[in-house]
Amino acid sequence: MNIKLFLQFDGTNYHGWQIQSNAVTVQQTLAEALRAITHEDIIPCGCGRTDAGVHASGYVCSFKTSSSIPPDRFPYALNAQLPEDIICTGAETASEDFTANRSAKGKTYRYTIDNGEFPDVFSSRYSWHYRHQLDTDAMKQAAHAFIGTHDFIGFAASGFTVKTTIRTIHALEIEKHGNIITIDVTGNGFLYNMVRIITGTLVYAGAGRINPSDMPGIIASHCRDRAGITAPAKGLCLKEVFY
Repeated sequence: MNIKLFLQFDGTNYHGWQIQSNAVTVQQTLAEALRAITHEDIIPCGCGRTDAGVHASGYVCSFKTSSSIPPDRFPYALNAQLPEDIICTGAETASEDFTANRSAKGKTYRYTIDNGEFPDVFSSRYSWHYRHQLDTDAMKQAAHAFIGTHDFIGFAASGFTVKTTIRTIHALEIEKHGNIITIDVTGNGFLYNMVRIITGTLVYAGAGRINPSDMPGIIASHCRDRAGITAPAKGLCLKEVFY
């Protein structure tokens, strides 16, 4: 039986998704919970790697099992084993050829910025506090340049291993409610730290450090040094995966 599992997790206490020998990860914690309820050594396949400290409200993973547990009972069984910062919100049977990563067609990430004078203690684990006021109109103007298919090598951290750095951004929406600025990015795939670097670049545009009209040239330059900083991991959340 091939199971498609839906998760939410607070990434604060985890070194990302993927199992590592020297750090606690979400994949490892889920594997231990699966072993406890199925008595099988299962390594769940995730929809993608997340950096240390990154959160998810719509993470998807998959695994095959011989367990007799009905799919709709997996959330209840797993949540009895998982820590409070990882929650299984649903499970269903998937086709035999389904895998959470290779079957994915796209993802939406949300980055949250707290633009108040002082950080909000109740959102500080899930947002980047940027005290200097940002011009969201300038950020929106700069955001238009990212829409479409581009070579985003200038917006990737070193250490990635992919065949191509060309990606398509379908939508990039910026909204402000009170002191909170959200940046929603939807694309067919993302390079290592790509959303965090795009966010840091948009913040530079909002702070007047980058002219929004220069953004097409910055993207076309393929030069990491021309883009903005890498925004902190804690403000990033995987919202949705499309299949």
